[in-house]
Amino acid sequence: MTGLLSSVPYIPQSRVRSDRVCFEFVVRLRMSSLEEPLGLGDLPKLSINRLERFSPSACRASVDDSNTNNYKHRNGGNNQTIFHSSAHSWHMQGQYTDSSCNGVLWDLPRFVKIVEVGPRDGLQNEKNTVPTSVKIELIHKLVASGLSVVEATSFVSPKWVPQLADAKDVVEGIKHVPDVRFPVLTPNLRGFEAAVAAGAKEVAVFASASESFSKSNLNCTIKESLVRYRDVVTSAKIHGIRIRGYVSCVVGCPVEGTIHPSKVAYVAKELYDMGCSEISLGDTIGVGTAGSVLAMLEAVMSFVPVDKLAVHFHDTYGQALANILVSLQLGINIVDSSVSGLGGCPYAKGATGNVATEDVVYMLHGLGIETNVDLNKLMDAGDYISKHLGRQSGSKTTTALRKLTT
Repeated sequence: MTGLLSSVPYIPQSRVRSDRVCFEFVVRLRMSSLEEPLGLGDLPKLSINRLERFSPSACRASVDDSNTNNYKHRNGGNNQTIFHSSAHSWHMQGQYTDSSCNGVLWDLPRFVKIVEVGPRDGLQNEKNTVPTSVKIELIHKLVASGLSVVEATSFVSPKWVPQLADAKDVVEGIKHVPDVRFPVLTPNLRGFEAAVAAGAKEVAVFASASESFSKSNLNCTIKESLVRYRDVVTSAKIHGIRIRGYVSCVVGCPVEGTIHPSKVAYVAKELYDMGCSEISLGDTIGVGTAGSVLAMLEAVMSFVPVDKLAVHFHDTYGQALANILVSLQLGINIVDSSVSGLGGCPYAKGATGNVATEDVVYMLHGLGIETNVDLNKLMDAGDYISKHLGRQSGSKTTTALRKLTT
């Protein structure tokens, strides 16, 4: 163990807030398998040197350097002591708990907004079309669980996504649900106009950080897609409609391999500057790890305010929850997820579904973070759609809890 620690560069104690986290992160990174290939043949290895090169400012001091025994939690402008070296306790969400973390800083938000994407991003990947009535009932069940944002459908050509050809009927079936946001995906101005005509109150656009993926998925270059979305954003502003921006392939691309964080930052900044109120960063093929996600987020956060960012992780390699935790520690408090882990990417071979909303809620509640979501009702929604699809829930939380109650 001494040899491993001696190989890590010295980090001064004066850089007290995030440097302590980064020091332990680097130690664990060197002790883990994160430097092994990510699993796709054309993806290069993730190394400490590459991480430091992509993220030169990943560690920043943010509290009084004169006091290294107390670490401050900044949440809503209120500084709170969360760790004292002599007390060996840590403070999270108003609760003191014994900890063996020995100084690991859990700088977590008090509340996380979950954006449920199952009805759109999840069901669009199904081989068989789900009846409109089932989609509407699923959305109602998700709302009943306490979710305040549910991505309802997509106004794209039925030729490309036949599973969502009933977008107009789905919007009609949920239009009277109060106090819930139902964003719909609109890939171009024509789709936006159809969404507005159907009664949609919020839309989303979809760009990629990968040039190859943009051409194969959107049939245009990244710059061409951004020009297209400027027209959509302009029209949305005229109609007073909120617009969300997605960035896909933020860590890796099925064609190009690793995506440099600077490319993600460029696309995210363009979407934010043109008027998107929220930017969701999507690991489309699920190859991200804590290290690569950290580097990507640091790059994006240099250009887009952290409170305007959301994360959207697929769980292909089982890394989604770890990636969400890293994102939370950086200050992000918006997380996309899909009930029962529905979804995948129809354009990326081998990419499995989104992280399950049930698993995200279970983790967040375990950290003392509020979500306003009732886990039992959420699992009922997952059971409902899983039963209709004829398969077991993709949520590990649901699988485990159901075994305890049956």
